[in-house]
Amino acid sequence: MKKQRLLFLSFLFLCCYNLIAQKNTIEINAKLNDKKDLLLVQQKIVYYNNSSVNLKTIFLHNWANSFKSNQTPLGKRFIDDYKKSFYFAEKKDRGHTKIHNLTANFKQVSFKEKKADIIEVTLNNTLKPKDSVAFSITYSIKIPNAKFTGYGKTKTGYHLRFWNITPAVYQKKWHLMSNLNIDDLYESLSNYTIKINIPKEYALESNLHQSKIKKENSTNYLLTGKNKKDIILNIDSLKTLISFKTKNKEIKTDVYLKSISIDTTTKIITKQIDFIEHFLGKNPHKEILVDATTINKNSIYEIYGLPKWLKPFPKNFRWEINFFRALTKKYIEDILILNQRTDYWLTNGLENFLMIKYIDKHYPNVTVLGKYSNYWPIKTYNISKLKQNDKYAFVYQFSARKFYDQALTTSADSLSNFNRKIVNGYKAALGLKYLQDFIGGDTLVNSLKEFYAKNQLKLSKSSQFKEILTKNTSKDLSWFFNDYLNTSKKIDYKIKKIINNKNSDSLKVVIKNKRNFASPIALYGIQKKKIQFKKWITGTDSIKTIKIKKGYFDKLALNYENNYPEYNSLDNFRKINNTLLNKPLQFRFFKDVENPYYNQIFYYPDVKYNYYDGAILGLNLNNRSLVNHNFEFSLTPNYSTKSKSLTGSYSFTYHHYFKKSQIYKIRYGFSGSTYHYAPKLIYNKFSPSVSLHFKRNSLRDNGSKSIIARLISVDKEVEANTLKEESDKYNVFNLRYVRSKFDAINTTSYAINTEFNSTFSKISTDIRHRTHFSANKSFEIRFFGGLFIHNNSKSDYFSFGLNSGSDYLFEQNLFGRSERSGLFSQQFVIDQAGFKSKYSTPQFSNQFISSVNTSVGIYKNLEFYNDFAMLKNRNKSPNFFYENGIRLNFIPNIFEFYLPIYTNEGFEINSGNYTSKIRFVISTNVDRIYNFLRRGLL
Repeated sequence: MKKQRLLFLSFLFLCCYNLIAQKNTIEINAKLNDKKDLLLVQQKIVYYNNSSVNLKTIFLHNWANSFKSNQTPLGKRFIDDYKKSFYFAEKKDRGHTKIHNLTANFKQVSFKEKKADIIEVTLNNTLKPKDSVAFSITYSIKIPNAKFTGYGKTKTGYHLRFWNITPAVYQKKWHLMSNLNIDDLYESLSNYTIKINIPKEYALESNLHQSKIKKENSTNYLLTGKNKKDIILNIDSLKTLISFKTKNKEIKTDVYLKSISIDTTTKIITKQIDFIEHFLGKNPHKEILVDATTINKNSIYEIYGLPKWLKPFPKNFRWEINFFRALTKKYIEDILILNQRTDYWLTNGLENFLMIKYIDKHYPNVTVLGKYSNYWPIKTYNISKLKQNDKYAFVYQFSARKFYDQALTTSADSLSNFNRKIVNGYKAALGLKYLQDFIGGDTLVNSLKEFYAKNQLKLSKSSQFKEILTKNTSKDLSWFFNDYLNTSKKIDYKIKKIINNKNSDSLKVVIKNKRNFASPIALYGIQKKKIQFKKWITGTDSIKTIKIKKGYFDKLALNYENNYPEYNSLDNFRKINNTLLNKPLQFRFFKDVENPYYNQIFYYPDVKYNYYDGAILGLNLNNRSLVNHNFEFSLTPNYSTKSKSLTGSYSFTYHHYFKKSQIYKIRYGFSGSTYHYAPKLIYNKFSPSVSLHFKRNSLRDNGSKSIIARLISVDKEVEANTLKEESDKYNVFNLRYVRSKFDAINTTSYAINTEFNSTFSKISTDIRHRTHFSANKSFEIRFFGGLFIHNNSKSDYFSFGLNSGSDYLFEQNLFGRSERSGLFSQQFVIDQAGFKSKYSTPQFSNQFISSVNTSVGIYKNLEFYNDFAMLKNRNKSPNFFYENGIRLNFIPNIFEFYLPIYTNEGFEINSGNYTSKIRFVISTNVDRIYNFLRRGLL
């Protein structure tokens, strides 16, 4: 009887185990053809329906096929990221999957591409809960060049990831995702058996247990692993991977320094594994593969492309920190199976949270500038004192001040590259640090361990961590799991005032919540930059007055340790004696990180040049730190060496940002300038303005849309004994609508411009489109049309120009705006009809103008341009104009040269003194240069 009971219990256990722990199995037989970069695959998938619903359709991910054309989701993603190498790639560098046969339970089934990298299979019979279906698939993979994503054919072999067909995850719905080069494929764990034959010149390493049998011309590898996903194969003719064996782990990596001995490297890796296990627990896998692509792909060095000579940290430190980041990523993502596209905040936050803790323990005094922090004069700046862990709050604040930040629950494919690669991970880590500090003790770390232990090798959700943490503390955490995670609301508090009654032993502190996020805040008492007391305050949704006991401190501060991300930390400090000057004034050369102890003004030498003022030397004074302010000013007094006079400019601007509106911000401002426009003649310009900048549909949209209203008042000096005319003192009201849209292949912009003056009014439009038809060749077309609504002007000063107007709004940075001959007359700005050639008689239109400018790429920066125009003057017949020439387009609208060939007046090359006819474009517009550099990042 006892034996029968034991057998029954064993049978019951096995049944329950099978019901609960059914794992998909994947068996692969593959052969590599390195001559054609083909991987020939026979694959069997046993898929279990672990849901509670009947399934008639099964979806399979086929990411190897995402490289087949530039119209796949991956191809379109490259364009959005301003990368055009894949779009114009040769066929031999692209990849694809060709399915030769697909059966289910040994019978042919219907299947189709839902998307290029997602296969929809319609089953012959319904798959019931807990039942399984066996797919047999024969297919070949054309391996793409690794230069696109880091995975594929390398110079010496193949680095393969997301290469085989895998079943999609079903949890109440199918979780389908295309390859978007963000390495986030959501996979169930499977038991793998892979047999692969490769030519004898190559060796194979993977994140599976492996054995091999060598043959005459090839090597057969057997790879096995249980509870695995994301199978990486590194097939290389060079031995690039080394194994480091710790107590119970084998770490395979191609990232190591030869200058560090094997023993020392092993000790460092062991130290890192022990550190991670202290916070999370044991990793059940015996092998962990840490590859260079994982380390480099989304690193800050990759994003900014820092040259080796500029890198501020020693090689050993860089290697250790980068390796720890990659090891942490593998450690977490191989074990915690969350949907990294929609539910990534916890794993991303954990990776950065552990980095913060690792730096705190081992490198607490390393600064963000490394060795440069000790160089003069950098060491005198506040930025030189920022520690490595200070960068998290700083980078978040940089993004938040521009309202570029996005909620931590925003789908990863909708994040800007800057937020996906850096900001959101930083904010998530600061959130965990915030929770740890607010809750206190080891509650957060113990909750992380509990979550890690309960959800190892299981499909999980971050909401399960929420349940564990709220169970383990009595404190209200709704502010975190609601507003902090699900919105981009900003934390922003200030100490409004301190009431210090000399007859009382207490202080009354008035704290104001400047925004609509009522989160806990930490109040500190500070004496000589040392913390004397700390108190958490909750429930401050508008203004709150608290009472604290007086003590040995002379300042009160909020968020002194930067343990949570705040929109503005400059008003977090206040002296308890309420002196009139709460923070003294500090002057800083160029720029610096904001110092909360001072009101900072930045200065730098300002050097400009124009033909009439000569070298313009001055000093710019402004309040523009490395992080934006809402209110900004700039004062630039100058001395002009040639005119021997004082000149200069000024601007005052206020940026009003909107959260819940189609308007991104309204910019209010006024500016002015005084310089010479002709020999010994100055102009004064004053311009108040309001501009509306509209939100993009998402931060991944490249482009802008704005409406600008300005009143431009110009007063020009005239020569002695000369009366001022309408062109010497005037006011123009300008209303302009500008829109642009660009990606790696196409750039489109158009503007509608209106101007109103007492003597004239006019409207014009400027439409431009540029498209690339090869990696280095493009076609550009521009249309300009202008019409005077009324025109009582007595001269052509306000008229439309064929090759340039008079720039009467003083918008362009012209070196010699009044010159009609000589080098400075050859400076060119694409404006109005946009002709590059100089005609013997200047051509203007006082009624109507239209023009078409085209340019076609010949080779790299070499282009051929053609322009056509029609000018109509009052009471005259239209005149038509034509020109062509060579354009050297090094940086569009920033650095270009135009060499005319033919115009209505004949061949320019034969006309004599040809060099005087060459036109050049040189822009020093900082905004234009910045917008060119930031494409694809923000």
